[in-house]
Amino acid sequence: MITKIVTFLMHHFRAKRSRIFLGCFSFTSKTRILDLGSGDGSHIASIIKKTPVMPENIYIADIDENLVARGHQNFGFNPVTIHEFGKLPFADKYFDIVFCSSVIEHVTVPKKEVWDHFSTTEFKNLSFQRQQQFAREITRVGKQYFVQTPNRYFPIESHTWLPIMGWLPRPILIPVLHFTNRVWIKKTSPDWHLLGKYELSQLFPDSTVFEEKLMGLTKSIIAIRSSSISNIAKR
Repeated sequence: MITKIVTFLMHHFRAKRSRIFLGCFSFTSKTRILDLGSGDGSHIASIIKKTPVMPENIYIADIDENLVARGHQNFGFNPVTIHEFGKLPFADKYFDIVFCSSVIEHVTVPKKEVWDHFSTTEFKNLSFQRQQQFAREITRVGKQYFVQTPNRYFPIESHTWLPIMGWLPRPILIPVLHFTNRVWIKKTSPDWHLLGKYELSQLFPDSTVFEEKLMGLTKSIIAIRSSSISNIAKR
């Protein structure tokens, strides 16, 4: 039952974000889009099928080489394997739009080290530094962008499907996750550093930050920079 409810909500909000994304930007066959943290590209594929954008102008970038290779095979997108940290392999303003959904919260410490970081302050500081670098790369390579991330202050933490997990200090969070990964339906790794609206605005000061609501509470936040931003505000 819980899985069905969460799956329903995920599809609902993905569809809603897709409509926002399509309403934010103008598209032609030559619009060049980067899906950053793309996985196998199926998400961006489901969105751009409603646009005239040609598959050869879509770039899918992820740290998993196998996933982007699958996206190339399935959709004809350009596969790009990237490192966990550092500069993206693209020239300044190479893309018309950078799309980045539920990714920036995972830009923290090296994946192999996430279970070893018990200091909340150290993890937060290291993570935010890397998120700042990641945000700078998004604004460097993209003329416009759409960056969505779960809201830190929503009571149900999206990676665990459990209440208040996003608010726990790491000395408590890590042992709790060791336990819940054994008994709970949703398994996860403590590699996320959640952001609030203020932090997202700090990372993208030239953006407009939109709030995605569930039962009156802000479930996720979206930083958008678009040449059509005046039209977006009227939606």
